[in-house]
Amino acid sequence: MTSPRQSPRTPGAPRTTRASRAAQDTDGVGTAGATGVAGTSIPGPNRFEPGTFTPHPAPAPVSRMLAAQTRMELTLLLRNGEQILLTMLIPITLLVVLCLMPIGHFDEPRANVFVPAIMTVAVMSTAFTGQAIAVGFDRRYGALKRLGATPLPRWGVIAGKSAAVTIVVILQAIIIGLIGLAFGWHWTWTGLVLGAVIIALGTVTFSALGLLLGGTLKAEIVLALANILWFLFIAIGSLVIVRDNVPTAVHWIARITPSGALSEALHQAADGSFDVFGVVILVVWAVVAGTLAVRWFRFT
Repeated sequence: MTSPRQSPRTPGAPRTTRASRAAQDTDGVGTAGATGVAGTSIPGPNRFEPGTFTPHPAPAPVSRMLAAQTRMELTLLLRNGEQILLTMLIPITLLVVLCLMPIGHFDEPRANVFVPAIMTVAVMSTAFTGQAIAVGFDRRYGALKRLGATPLPRWGVIAGKSAAVTIVVILQAIIIGLIGLAFGWHWTWTGLVLGAVIIALGTVTFSALGLLLGGTLKAEIVLALANILWFLFIAIGSLVIVRDNVPTAVHWIARITPSGALSEALHQAADGSFDVFGVVILVVWAVVAGTLAVRWFRFT
């Protein structure tokens, strides 16, 4: 009788051992080579070209990184309730109130005076105050530190934030313009083109100032200082509007500030004229603030 753990062996056949069975299995696999494993239809190990799975890490193109950064910043801006309050509700409320309430002595329609003024407030709210506060707290919570570890360069972070702000400002301009039309605002194609150029330049200027403030100071200081400067900029810009009751020296001092230059340039653009002095002032502020922001901007 045979053992239950062994198969019957033909008399005269060589005895099979574990070593001989392992050698047979090895020979079977080796014989399959690149075509497959012996006795099966499984492909062999060399069915892929050499280098198919070799890692090839590389950063995405700069244009794609900028597009992704802009999309992310725009989404964060539009999802933030405080940002919506600052960038949309406050400027719209101011425009409606100033056009309806008999505040001051202005020619009719009052929208001709207040549409450019409120557009200045909208640009400052979005590009300066809102962005400075957002950047300051992003630094505090470590969000910008993680961005700094990506292949996106420092100027790419600034450019992505500025592009998102520009898109929001365009939306603001459309909404404020439509409300102004409802209150009788008179516009011309020349004024619209000049106004678009001035708004773009003002957005760049205040965006650079906001990034400089939010990217260098602590979040708590940024929060307080950005709000104080927002009120100060509005007060200075109003000096340009009520020029008849303001001394000439004070008027020109106000005009060399970014808010005064933007306010005056937008008012002249609405009348179809180009304010060379105001544009030069905005360009100077943009270059200085942008250079300092790129140099001193910190991710932590």
